[in-house]
Formats: sequence, structure tokens, C-alpha cells
Amino acid sequence: MHSWQWRTWEGLPYLTISLLEPWTHGFFTQQFWPRSPEDLTKILHSEADAFRLKQVHGNTVLTPENIASQLNGGEEFLEGDGLVSNQPLQAVWVASADCTPVLIANEKTGQVAAVHAGWRGTAKKIVPQAIAQMQLQGSKLEDLRIAMGPAISGEVYQVSEQVAAEIGRSIISHDNEKFIVDALHELPNSPLLPDSEPGRVRLDVRRVNSRQMEMLGISTEQIAIAPYCTYNSTEHFFSYRREKQKKVQWSGIVSK
Repeated sequence: MHSWQWRTWEGLPYLTISLLEPWTHGFFTQQFWPRSPEDLTKILHSEADAFRLKQVHGNTVLTPENIASQLNGGEEFLEGDGLVSNQPLQAVWVASADCTPVLIANEKTGQVAAVHAGWRGTAKKIVPQAIAQMQLQGSKLEDLRIAMGPAISGEVYQVSEQVAAEIGRSIISHDNEKFIVDALHELPNSPLLPDSEPGRVRLDVRRVNSRQMEMLGISTEQIAIAPYCTYNSTEHFFSYRREKQKKVQWSGIVSK
């Protein structure tokens, strides 16, 4: 069983996970707002360089090398929702405020990735895209360790059945909306919970991501899911659905 640990920096709390213990990493809380990834990288590793993207709820996965080659003087950040390291001492970061931050590491190569997986990105298989990028760079599935950080939980995340069907298509191959929703309900450890409002369900995005990874051949022992809901954990995390404010918490990991 993987254990989540609260750590502190100058009295401020952030989360780590035993699964990713060999890598310096952190799921940082709202208490660190508005520090930048550059500032937070210094907490993790004094010699690492920070990399981030302009997140757009898509499935584009880039590398720091892409950032160096594609950025021109007119843009501050490239658009994308996943970053995969291609050298040691690269700190890759994602921001979230209900969406799922996913940190991935390869225990053989030291390579890492950071992925922003909201429902739209999950519907477009952003995490499998990041894993495919890591495979292109030499990763094997059995060497990956994956942690999904604090995000909005299924108990409180109400969505339309249309949204549930759209994300469900990523794991159930069918065109009929009702068929997909019914099939999702039937899955073991279902990502859907019933809702009292007609045409609505409660959705756990992290369970859909977990299912996508299992369908690739990744075992559940390689995956950890944080037991924290951003909507309910008012003390530690921003929640866009709760507060309707554009504030975020950052999650990052440093390659070896």
C-alpha cells in the first residue's frame, strides 16, 4: 500500500507519496499561492530547471526540448497539458484547482512527466498520450510509477450524462450515449455515482484515468490516488467549482 505524507517547507504543507519517493516531488497546497513553479522548484531541488505550459484542457504533450525550440519572443508559454522530461534535473509542473494533477516517473531511466487531466483532457486520453511519449523516449510500461494528486471527488462532482458519455468513450467503445453511461455504472469501482437530478451523474475523473492506464497494461500497484478532494478540503486546496476563482495549486517532479 502506498502512503501519502504531509511535509512542510517553512511551515507550509505539501503532499508527497511513497510510490515516488526516489524523486523529489510535491503536490503543493493553496498555502503556497501565488509562488511560481520557478520558486517551488527551489524547494524540491536547488539545481533543477523549471518547465511549465499554458494549459488548455487538451491532450498535447511536450518536452522541455520542445519548449526551447518552439518558443519565440512573442509567447511566454507554449500551449499543452503534459510535460515529459528529456534530461536529468528538469522539474516539470502542472497547475490544478479541481482537475487531476498526474505525476509519472520511470524507475529505470529517472525520466518523469507531469500531466493536467481534467475531464476534457481525460476524454482525449491525455495520460496515455504522455505515457506514449515516454515510451517513444525508451520507457517500458512496467517501470512506470504514477500518482494522481488531490482533485475533485466523484461524491461532489456533478456533471451531465452527456459529459459522462464523452469521457466514457475513452474506455468504452460505443456510440450510444445511454449505453456508455449504463456500462460505466456497471464497471467494478465505477467512476460514476448516481445523482438525484434527472440527466445528471457524479463523476470521478481519476477512476477513468486509472482505467485508461489499466487498459494499457499498467497494474494497479503502479498507480496511487490521493485520498483528498479539492472541493471538500477547504483548508488545503483551491477548488474552482467551490470558489469560482482562478487560483491554482502546483504539482511538480524532478527528473534524475
